[in-house]
Amino acid sequence: MSVRIMTDSAADLPQPWPEGVTVLPMTVSFGERQYQDGVNMTHRQFYELLIEGDALPTTSQIGPGQFEEAFRGAVTAGEQVVCVTMSSKLSGTYQSACIAAEEFPGQVFVVDSLNVTIGEGLLVRWAMELVGQGLEAAQIARQLERERGRIRLIALLDTLEYLKRGGRLSASVALVGGLLSIKPVVSVEDGEVKVIGKARGSKNGSNLLTEACQKDGGVDFSRPHCLGYTGLSDELLRKYIEDSRPLWEGHLDALTVNTVGGTIGTHVGPGAIAVAFFHKG
Repeated sequence: MSVRIMTDSAADLPQPWPEGVTVLPMTVSFGERQYQDGVNMTHRQFYELLIEGDALPTTSQIGPGQFEEAFRGAVTAGEQVVCVTMSSKLSGTYQSACIAAEEFPGQVFVVDSLNVTIGEGLLVRWAMELVGQGLEAAQIARQLERERGRIRLIALLDTLEYLKRGGRLSASVALVGGLLSIKPVVSVEDGEVKVIGKARGSKNGSNLLTEACQKDGGVDFSRPHCLGYTGLSDELLRKYIEDSRPLWEGHLDALTVNTVGGTIGTHVGPGAIAVAFFHKG
């Protein structure tokens, strides 16, 4: 029986999506206008609306009904499903998928990535590789749950304001960052956003990113990796890649770079760069 990998649009997988992968869209709203992330709103269109508009966006999780419809279509087609969702500590999407999966015992397996954006995307890409190795859905789900803790997602943000507005950080933490004009470095740890460093200026921030990548034994270059950025320009990311060349050189022919879409961009704002990888430790 073939295995289909499903995920939500918070994983920020670039289009066109690979064969055997289904991405369900989150809803991003600007006032009364609603958009389906990655369906009728591209990443670039999102940041144009965010930067130029007055309305602050909000996001909505995927409901059980939407998951059930997607699961039923796959199972009816003779497929088993492994569904990887964004962190259950940041969204109710995982719970929605679990509720829907109850209708398909032994056929649909839901995995909480305990991550978001390109970190979640790495777990999806690893799931795709496991499908290629011939593993069945239950085996893939178990392996993903064992190895998700090895994924590191580290990001340099331009501001903490958007995380504060979305309730992901306290107002007091965000206020201190704004007063000091610092560039916060955050990570996703055990499914939650944590501030792990503070830097004055993007260069110091890039140094903190590189230092964080070298912890826990460094980057496992045999596994998927990814860099990402928010906003309309990749200039800051390109500068980081050049500054951190010793970290990657000799290990990779090219770096994978994704844009971060509206689901996560709503909460971090433009001007952020991120690194995601499996660590060796």
